[in-house]
Amino acid sequence: MRGTFKSINMARKLVIDLMHFSVPLVVVTRTLKLDRLVQARAKLAVRPGWTPIMAKAFCLVAREEPWLRTYYLRWPWPHFYELPQSVAMATIIRDSFDKEVPLFLKLGAADEMPLAEVEAILQRGKNAPLDTVPALKRLFKIMRLPLPLRRLVWAFALNIGRQRANHFGTIAITSIASLGSETVVANAPGPNLISYGMMRADRTMELLLHWDHRIYDGIVAARILQKLEDVLNGAIADELEASATPA
Repeated sequence: MRGTFKSINMARKLVIDLMHFSVPLVVVTRTLKLDRLVQARAKLAVRPGWTPIMAKAFCLVAREEPWLRTYYLRWPWPHFYELPQSVAMATIIRDSFDKEVPLFLKLGAADEMPLAEVEAILQRGKNAPLDTVPALKRLFKIMRLPLPLRRLVWAFALNIGRQRANHFGTIAITSIASLGSETVVANAPGPNLISYGMMRADRTMELLLHWDHRIYDGIVAARILQKLEDVLNGAIADELEASATPA
């Protein structure tokens, strides 16, 4: 049977490269009970999305959990590299580029910004011209390189702690809940990845933490998810309530 040769576009090349450099991730799940957060969010006329909320909550938890800000690096010898702060990334879809391929967008230190600012960065990444979004502009500059040079750039970026933070962050947030589905297994080149499901009628949400088992173990992951739930119903809900317009 004869088939058809098809070229690989830049967005799909990026996914292939990321899968090539993905680290061994282990998954733990928790059903979050988010009564107070849902109530606070419902009071807002303009509500921040769940991705900025999760990004800021995780970065707040990472202030007290240094393993969440730690990489396992191979060069020049195997070692851990701890960052002073978290760097959040988010997967986005750009309708003007490719509606079926996600891109990684750098949000930065989400715990040091108001939720509205994190939301604004996310929306700019989705809708602003590519040349005006530095993280995406840099990404596509790399993707235009031939495969051997591209893989060499990624290899250096993944094994130099500072550069790894710039390109891949310490936590990535992804979800397809808006399409009525949930991600069960995911791979990424970063040490931590969160995928979350739909908000249910009983105000619960399924959340999966994918982490690099070389850095920490399941007991730490379980503690992180407990703290994440506490922060979502605590500091994040407080911020939403404070930003609500009084009746």
